[in-house]
Amino acid sequence: TKTKIKHPKSHSTMTPSRLSTAAIICLQLLTSLTSAFVPSSQISGAQQLTTTISKTHFTHSTSKNPLFSSASSDNDTPDFSNVGFLILAGGTGSRMKANMPKQFLTLRSSPVLHYSLDLFLEKLPAHCAEMGVSPPAMVVLVMDPKYQPEYQPIVDKYEGKLAFANPGKERQGSVENGLKKLVETTGNGDGSGGCDFVAVHDSARPLVTIPEICHVVSDAKEYGAAVLGVPCKATIKESEDGTLVARTIPRSRLWEVHTPQVVKVEALLRGFEKVERESLEVTDDVSIIEALGEPVKLTRGEYTNLKITTPEDMDVADAILAERGVDEIQLV
Repeated sequence: TKTKIKHPKSHSTMTPSRLSTAAIICLQLLTSLTSAFVPSSQISGAQQLTTTISKTHFTHSTSKNPLFSSASSDNDTPDFSNVGFLILAGGTGSRMKANMPKQFLTLRSSPVLHYSLDLFLEKLPAHCAEMGVSPPAMVVLVMDPKYQPEYQPIVDKYEGKLAFANPGKERQGSVENGLKKLVETTGNGDGSGGCDFVAVHDSARPLVTIPEICHVVSDAKEYGAAVLGVPCKATIKESEDGTLVARTIPRSRLWEVHTPQVVKVEALLRGFEKVERESLEVTDDVSIIEALGEPVKLTRGEYTNLKITTPEDMDVADAILAERGVDEIQLV
């Protein structure tokens, strides 16, 4: 039975007159993070807002430690011919308190999922063409079968570049299913050819940028695996019972990881075997590579690459997209 997805109107329709309101929401939600470095008494509200919004211009800092540095230049665009992308869109989004999964909620003028589809199928290939390199080999959309008929016209339009895969019970199962589809659609049928790297992206992260993608793919090609992340700003407390503080974890060693997470296909397949054989618990894709004892590069990303988890996140994402001047997305 075909399930028709009725996308509700965005609960935060952005107009020029409401931009300042959304910007204030951004400021309110992110002030506590900013103050982790500089006391709020020393930074005016306007300066804090400028600092937050200016992140969308994607400047990247570097570090002496190569495992914590960004790619060397915003102009470095790797060849994507041996890179496939998995978009995970099988989640339920229970914390959104909505009547449908969060990836289908309307953000400005389009469903959240469409920002990732448009990026990997339109904007990134156009950027690759401009830079004279090959675009991604394939995009696999991991989606519940009951929603697939609604997206079949998009798959038909991008025939040979976009394919469905069914989700698993957990994230790991969804990635395994997507990876199998990627190998199936890009290989030669005899185990040769196909993609050497897979980039796994959460559909609930609609704000990732082309520079971030180029950086993390470049790092994965150098180190074998890489993940976008940002230094943790908040103070983190550890508790054994959820009541009393056991200790404060040094913030200087903590990173908040984002997606895409890019891994060698061969290594990820070996990792899946190890996880199953030893019944290991892994929380993300690069954790599987960590379990193999192999290096994972931390690629400095942007704080704007937030994950849509709560209704407040939609307001922040709305404001960031308004500041970027993102046009309406037309996939069909």
